[in-house]
Amino acid sequence: MKSRRLTEMESYILTHGSVPMEELRDVFKISMNTARRDITELVQGGRIEKVYGGVKAKEKVSPLVPYDVRSSAPSRAKEAIALAAGKMVRDGDIIFIDSGTTTPYIVEAVKDKHITIITNNIEVMLRVLDNENIRLIMLPGEVHRKTRSITGEDSAAYLSHMNTKYAFMAATGASMTNVTNSSPLEYSIKQAAVAHTDKAVLLVTGNKFGVTSLLSYASLNQFHTVITDSTIPPEYRDHLENSRVELKIVD
Repeated sequence: MKSRRLTEMESYILTHGSVPMEELRDVFKISMNTARRDITELVQGGRIEKVYGGVKAKEKVSPLVPYDVRSSAPSRAKEAIALAAGKMVRDGDIIFIDSGTTTPYIVEAVKDKHITIITNNIEVMLRVLDNENIRLIMLPGEVHRKTRSITGEDSAAYLSHMNTKYAFMAATGASMTNVTNSSPLEYSIKQAAVAHTDKAVLLVTGNKFGVTSLLSYASLNQFHTVITDSTIPPEYRDHLENSRVELKIVD
């Protein structure tokens, strides 16, 4: 599929910094003419540029950090953010819980409620297994060990047929306009989750604001609520409070 190839090609270039055209041809098993056409489309996106003999990234992106590394970071703020998210949920709700290291803490806040959880987060699945009052729906797809999540086009297609009251979303970074993540494999799933929910809720620690990651999966104004901690930069606090996005700050 061309759109997936373009996404993966852009990811490859942004990750490697600069890439010869011959390398793109060989890695993606396409003709040189197809590689040139793909690059022409990608250049229009503004994140890469043509150079002699190849292409290079115009911006530095935040790389995908393995789950084990991210989960070893101090978790007090993540727990507080997830607890605030869990308090939004009521009996009977259908919710989506995204992959990430903050979102699994939601389970502790909703463990006694009679709800349906849809997720691609393997850690969420493990925490919910013994709670028979919670209906658990796992997205189909392939296990991505680096993020401990289920990924793939099948996951996104399955999720696009479901409607949820809340989609509790994670991110690698957030700018004044866009919310980003580092895994191309999760890109379409995140897009589908935001598109097919009543209220998208962003769960990020304050240090994620101002960080640019690989792919923009949603605009900031697509979120009904942003839950973060008190380390959020003042300019982002002002921006959100002056917009139509609800801002919840936890201690």
